[in-house]
Amino acid sequence: MIRTAVKASKSYEVLTGSGLLSSSGKIMRELCPGARKLLIVSETRVAPLYLEKVRESAKAQGFEVSEYIFEAGEASKNIGSVSGMWGVCAREGFTRTDLIAALGGGVTGDMAGFAAASFLRGIDVIQIPTSLLAMVDASVGGKTGIDLPEGKNQVGAFWQPVCVIEDTDCLKTLPDGVFTEGMAEVIKYAFIMDIPLYDLLRENASRGIGIRDDAELMERIVGMCVADKADVIMNDEFDNGRRQILNYGHTAGHVIEKKSDFSKPHGICVAKGMGIMIDACVAAGSLTEDEASKMKSLITAYGLPVTDDITPEEAREGAMNDKKKRGNTLSVILVNKIGDAQIVKMTPDEYTSFLRGKRTDDTPL
Repeated sequence: MIRTAVKASKSYEVLTGSGLLSSSGKIMRELCPGARKLLIVSETRVAPLYLEKVRESAKAQGFEVSEYIFEAGEASKNIGSVSGMWGVCAREGFTRTDLIAALGGGVTGDMAGFAAASFLRGIDVIQIPTSLLAMVDASVGGKTGIDLPEGKNQVGAFWQPVCVIEDTDCLKTLPDGVFTEGMAEVIKYAFIMDIPLYDLLRENASRGIGIRDDAELMERIVGMCVADKADVIMNDEFDNGRRQILNYGHTAGHVIEKKSDFSKPHGICVAKGMGIMIDACVAAGSLTEDEASKMKSLITAYGLPVTDDITPEEAREGAMNDKKKRGNTLSVILVNKIGDAQIVKMTPDEYTSFLRGKRTDDTPL
């Protein structure tokens, strides 16, 4: 098992390894000795696989367990779902010493975390991610929230968990597409800050998503990503500086995601967003063709796309509701050298011109 310390406004550990679901109740009891009640939040795809194991582990430690199960998918990431969680907590008499556990992917973690941050003005939350994307990204760092029709993650709060329990055995049951989209976030870390991770992914690129059958390799990859995110968070918990590099590929990716009415998976959209930024940097002359080729080859090796049919104008308009916007300026994340991300401030017009590159029209990106 890998233990990664996160030192933010609340210090906690990320536990990564095999078989941790069975001991989740014991971990929760050790960390929250005064908690009597536990709400497990999960969704319709994950609950049949793992809910019973976590529930029984918690009951064995004396927790009074309640459940809230929502329909799987980004479409459920709204105030109605969070209100349902609040309702269960209120009806069951939860107090500030009680606990919410998020069992599932990024949508589950974001909403359960937001419910915990806001119920009684804040109760403890344990993140138990079951998808690759959630393990390496969404569950670590304290970002919580919901979507609005106007944009993704428009409402939320920073609320650090008490602990993150990452059972890498869960990766074996993921559908191919869900594992593949998680690889977009893994690759992102390699591009923005982690050359050893980049080298490791290149060494295993011929295996594609077959790497998930290698338990030791996956524990190592997930652990490296978690360490990267922890490093960034400890220097910029509230996303006003360096933490913004974690949004590489996300500004355009979120627009693609919203344009699809959230039918396209988040990781797929991030991969497309990275591809768009790679092309724009090449056109601007800041990224060499050789580096760009290596980056695109790594993305596609793991089954991910690098292009989309949005236009520069559509990307600009969508970015105007992006949470990374400050006044009339966007923080655009660029990688002009593998392992080294930069934050560049651009006006909307500059951003459009940058995406357009050497073109003069609004042909798809």
